[in-house]
This record gives sequence, C-alpha cells and structure tokens, in this order.
Amino acid sequence: MTRQMALVGFLQAQNCTNLPGSWRHPESRDDSMSADYYQEIARILERGKFHMAFFDDRLAMPDRYNNDHAHTVEYGIRCVKMDPIVVLTTMGMVTTKLGLASTASTTYFEPFDVARRFATLDLMTNGRAAWNVVTSVNDGEALNMGKAQHLEHDPRYDRADEFMEVVLGHWDSWEDGSLVIDKTSGRFADPTKVKRLDHKGEFFASRGPFTVPRSAQGHPVIIQAGASGRGQRFAGRWGEVIFTASRNLASAKQGYDAIRGEAVKAGRDPDQMFLCNLITPVAGATKAEAEDRMAVIQKLPLEIDALSLLAEALNFDFGAKPIDEPLTSEELQGMQGMLGMRDGVLRASGKTNPSTRDFITFSGRAQVQDAIVGGPKEIADRLEEMFVNRGCDGFVVAASYVPGSYADFVNHVVPELQKRGLFHHDYAGTTLRENLGLKRPAAGAWKTRAQAAVE
Repeated sequence: MTRQMALVGFLQAQNCTNLPGSWRHPESRDDSMSADYYQEIARILERGKFHMAFFDDRLAMPDRYNNDHAHTVEYGIRCVKMDPIVVLTTMGMVTTKLGLASTASTTYFEPFDVARRFATLDLMTNGRAAWNVVTSVNDGEALNMGKAQHLEHDPRYDRADEFMEVVLGHWDSWEDGSLVIDKTSGRFADPTKVKRLDHKGEFFASRGPFTVPRSAQGHPVIIQAGASGRGQRFAGRWGEVIFTASRNLASAKQGYDAIRGEAVKAGRDPDQMFLCNLITPVAGATKAEAEDRMAVIQKLPLEIDALSLLAEALNFDFGAKPIDEPLTSEELQGMQGMLGMRDGVLRASGKTNPSTRDFITFSGRAQVQDAIVGGPKEIADRLEEMFVNRGCDGFVVAASYVPGSYADFVNHVVPELQKRGLFHHDYAGTTLRENLGLKRPAAGAWKTRAQAAVE
C-alpha cells in the first residue's frame, strides 16, 4: 500500500490549547471543564479519521516566571490541569476507533501504577490506548510531588530507561491465552502463563505479579518526544510514535534521520515507528477565509503568555532580569527541561548570549507565527512537501481555538489529503496498532531487540 500519513489531535485537559490565548477566542467554547467539551472534539477527530487524540500534561501550573502563579491564574495561562486519563475515558465512551493517548511522567510516578493505568485504559477502549513518556520539566512539578527540585536532564533519562523496562516487564507478565474463564472447572486463568517480575534495579524495585491481562493490541503504543541528543536516544530505543517540532523541511529531515538512526542502533526496525511533526493549521474553505481567521487569532497572545511558558519549559525565571539584557553563558547552561528549545533559539538567533526577548521571538512559545494559513490546497501542499520528502510520517495538529480548529481541518484539509492519496479514507481495524500499521508486540520482544543491538 502507498505510504500514508498519520494524524494526531494535540489536546490539553485544561482551559486552553497549547496556545494559551486560545480561550480568549470569541468562538472557543468556555466549558473546558466539562465532559461534553472533550467528547465533541473526539467525535470531530474520529469523523476526520484521525489516528489518535493526544493529551500533553504537566504536574504543575506555570509558576516559574517571577516564581509566582498569580499571572498564570489571572491570564488563564494553562492554570487548569485535569487528569488526562480520566478525560480520555470520557472520550472513549463516544468513539470506537480513535486512539487515546495521555502523558505520564517517569520522574514522578511509579512504574507499576503507570503500567496498570494504561493497561486498564487499553482494555476499556478495546486496544486504543497510548502512553506519551515524559520525564517532566521543572521545579514546580517537583514541589507538587514532594521533591525539593527537579532532577537534571540526562539523569532523568537514565531513570526513565529503567522505568520503561519495569513497565514493559509488567505488561509482558500475562502471556496471550492466559485467561481460561471456565465456569464448569472453576478455572479463571492459567497460573503457568502469569509471571512475577521481581525487578530490583538502580532506581526501582517492583515485584508483581501484574494485575491486568494483555489487551487486543498487546500493550499500549509508546509515544516519545525527546528533542535533545539524550532524548533522541531514548526515543530511538522506546518510541513507536515520535513527536517532533521542526519548522522547515531541512531541520525535519535532519531530525527524522537522527531518530531513525537511533532506532537502528537500538536493534529496532525504523519502519515500525512514526515521526509526527507539530503543526498549527489555520484552515478555511478558501485562503481568504483562513486569512480572516488568522487575523483574529493573532490578536490573542499576550507577552506574558510567552514569558510564562518559556520559564515553565526551561525551568528558568525569565523575570529575574531586564527583557533585553543578554543572558549569561552560566544562565543558559543552567536551564533544564526542554533543552531542544534553548538550543533552537541559539541556532535561530545566531547569538551566543540571546536575551529574553530573543527567546520570545525565536522560540515561538505561546505564539502563532508558524501557523500554516490557507485553504485546502495551500495547507495540503505544505504537508505533502514535508511528508513526501521524508521530513516526517505524519502530523500533530494543534488548535488555535476549540473545537473550531479541529472542525476546520477535518472539513477542509482532510478531504484534500484523501484526494491526493496521502491519508486513509477509513480506519484499517479497531485497535490503534492496526490503524497505524504497527505490529502487535510479542511478549518480551523489546528484550530480544536490545540484546541484538548489543551483539
């Protein structure tokens, strides 16, 4: 079959989208704390044959700017953060094919807990669950979870590697065919097919046995979004769907080749992973209609939005010095969290010591400067160029207002992509793996490939 792109809806279980000013849009629904809000989005995405709905998440509201949360609450900058797995469950109740993905942190949760939550979601949705693996980004999250400060970047990934081994170990502990459910004999399951993990490592100890059998798709799909060198190695080892954020084809191709190369080093088939690039489309029936929409959207962001989200993402207080004063090398090296963002600003600005204003300008944080604005043809042309030239395997579609942005994309862009043979007309099956074209993993397969990479 001709290669076709994957589409993912980018959501937040909060008062706004990843664009913090989205709640200010006159056409955005203002009931983002209701089940109906998310269920409408789910229906729209499934009507558009999206592969999955994905929730980003943090364990704290942004409060690193001036070390205070007052601005976050006052301006609605992601100040509401609900549990995305619970929200996904409500979306699963009104859909049958749409994949359901949530973020959960390897830094602040226990492996057994994460394994059980996602395995349960997988069963309750007939094999449609996915887990976005993150290591979290800042001290606010650490303080909420009883820690004095956030772990440094690379050690977080070392810990996350072992976390993955424990989660996958638990998911593998029930073999296929374990369930008997024979009322006549009284036997529920075959105990010889359910193993205890008995993991004792550097960071974690977890005994088992695990309490959730395997689902129709084996186990939840693994999502990752590491952008740094260490993050790319982690993504190459574990990720099945990889989220990227390249702004042009050249950088997209570079990242695409790098992560696929890491997968090969880890003993994996790089064709069994999808790299999906983040986009913010502003779509209309015509280019003129889309430009009118963009004119409204451009009025939404405030400078405080960018300052707040930059401080959150890089675990650095950008309010500690004048906005136009160059940051010192020590300050730049002391940043944590999303280091790919910092490095991108250094490259794009061409400055060794950019200022806070440079970070606002070149990071794109809280902005819509990289939006793809147009009618069906203009947007499809841009997506086709990046997809066909192997800059990515699909796209993560972010919204500028809700639910209208998703509906605009489904109504105008999806039919054009389908007409060009770039996107499927219907789901291939019922599980997320079937619809993505990913093989159902055999229990313990991840151990086999790791050994093969060593050898």
